[in-house]
Amino acid sequence: MAAAREESGAMRRQPPFLRVFLGGLGLILLGTWLCRSDSQTPEVVVYCAHDAIFADQMLKLFEQRSGIQVRVLYDEEASKSLGLTQRILAERTAPQCDVFWNNQTLGTERLRRAGVLQPCSADWCSRIPARFRAADLQWVGFAARLRVWIFGTANGAWDQQRIDALMGGDSLASVAIAVPLFGTTLTHYTELCHRYGLDSLQAWHASLQERGIREVRGNGAVRDLVAAGVCELGLTDTDDAFAAMDAGSAVGILPVRLADDATICIPNTVAMIRNCPHPEAAGELIRFLLSAEAETLLANSSARQIPLGPVDETQLSEAVRQLLPFAAAGGEPAAAAAEDERVLKWLQGLYTAGVDNSG
Repeated sequence: MAAAREESGAMRRQPPFLRVFLGGLGLILLGTWLCRSDSQTPEVVVYCAHDAIFADQMLKLFEQRSGIQVRVLYDEEASKSLGLTQRILAERTAPQCDVFWNNQTLGTERLRRAGVLQPCSADWCSRIPARFRAADLQWVGFAARLRVWIFGTANGAWDQQRIDALMGGDSLASVAIAVPLFGTTLTHYTELCHRYGLDSLQAWHASLQERGIREVRGNGAVRDLVAAGVCELGLTDTDDAFAAMDAGSAVGILPVRLADDATICIPNTVAMIRNCPHPEAAGELIRFLLSAEAETLLANSSARQIPLGPVDETQLSEAVRQLLPFAAAGGEPAAAAAEDERVLKWLQGLYTAGVDNSG
């Protein structure tokens, strides 16, 4: 006790400037420790082309569960997947992104071919069917959309026979499709090219244009034309069609069926960037996105994205359960994506230069 009193007295006898100095030094050291502690908080940087309204909920849940801070960059442009793909390519020598969450396959496959992705662990994606993954596991698909015919229901029921009759007629003025230069309509075209060849695709596209099909900016515009009764029939995606239904529009859908009865199933894809800054945290996020829980959450969102791996189907809405067999009949996105450059080169020439579409 005497020693303590002597020490306390010695502190009081110190000059005032020295006490201020020592106090300030303590605050500096405390601040340095806090900054170091904050900098050691695990984080993951995500470039995300999925709609923010859905992705944000998933990423915040991951933050809460894992303690890993998520820094996310969204690109809201119409060609948002392409914009983020180009950004990742531009950063390839000094990657800023850890995880690319794409809303389809084409851009992710371009990155794989460019050598800027690294394989996922097989353990993370074992529940996803092999045809929805890159063979080398550099990307993995999950939570899919289907390409569908959307039609108005005010003028009676539609079935495949009625769709075929309209699409085989002399005029397609009451049918809408998005310009196929980007988005899932471009994916649709790569699937047709993969299955039937470029010549057949070009002839089909020329026939659509010759018969007056209405070409619009995107899938949402197709949906709106059909929902408003301006067009009878259109090609869009399940999430756009469900948005119209939720808004009270009298519309219905049928999945697009190919000659072998396959469907066009377009998954979200997730990939880790090669030499990314935070590979361990990136792996944790990828594992979460590929889980049954994540697929179920996305299925129960208003987008109603379709699980590709096994889930508890009792937790799904009837609308999503009805789509499960159609998603299971989907083709191989990686094989279709291999036609991307060839199809895009033709379309860019056709739409930007007005060249004949036979070459």
